[in-house]
Amino acid sequence: MKKWVFLLAILLPLGCEAIQQQPQAANEDYSKSGGQAQEAAPQKQASTKTQTKAKTIKVTKNQIYQGNLLLVNKKYPVHEEGVTADVVNLFQHKELVKGYGLLDKTIRLSQGVAQKFQTMVDAAAKEGVRHFMISSGYRDNKEQGRLYKSMGADYALPAGHSEHNLGLSLDIGSTQTEMNRAPEGKWLQKNAWAYGFILRYPKDKTEITGIQYEPWHFRYVGLPHSAIMQEKNFTLEQYLDFLKERKTVSTTVEGQAYEVSYYPVSGNTTVPVPAGRRYEISGNNMDGVIVTLLP
Repeated sequence: MKKWVFLLAILLPLGCEAIQQQPQAANEDYSKSGGQAQEAAPQKQASTKTQTKAKTIKVTKNQIYQGNLLLVNKKYPVHEEGVTADVVNLFQHKELVKGYGLLDKTIRLSQGVAQKFQTMVDAAAKEGVRHFMISSGYRDNKEQGRLYKSMGADYALPAGHSEHNLGLSLDIGSTQTEMNRAPEGKWLQKNAWAYGFILRYPKDKTEITGIQYEPWHFRYVGLPHSAIMQEKNFTLEQYLDFLKERKTVSTTVEGQAYEVSYYPVSGNTTVPVPAGRRYEISGNNMDGVIVTLLP
């Protein structure tokens, strides 16, 4: 959503101060080995060897186009299978709208992402930052097409090429002032990573993203990805390139150990996953998948 939307959202004068927080992604250990998956069924405890023994899973080419780490831009469009399945109208789900406002009654978003956003604004409220508003969330191709036609290529992306077509991105405003000056914007830039969100189009990365600075546009990618990206000052583009180069990254975030691996996929691919270890899998919307071993 672009700047004109936020001119509608300015009003409630209540001052607050942003609290800084630094990501605790640490102890990174890089290697050339991999690990991949969906969700490994834990085996019965027999021995340590059994617990660490690898199993394999099959990954199809369709998996490239699904998940939280999809790169969407002018070059890489949203595939049908990439749209989150749990998109809901937030106005019709009052339990998801507590502690923040909606620009209008049409705002839609992934239910899971809305729940994580709720957790995040609750944390901000405890620090005195409480004037958040969602001005845009999920948009289908018809909505995106109308926006592109009315706003033009300088201010909107074609239908199917916007992150808003995924259901994982949202435009966040403040009811006080513009987000680049608001306490809400400052708080999010320091703390959103801890809840799995990233500022998708930073001010100093326009040559990489191809999109102008948007202090209101946040994207859910999940932990540990948001923590690593915050620590290294990566955009999503840079992070995905980093994973392709490193193959496997081990990191600890707030005392929890993760391992993230990239695998190229062509046709049906088989990849190893430790038995008894929880994991998530996401495509990158380009050429492969990222497997995240969870604590």
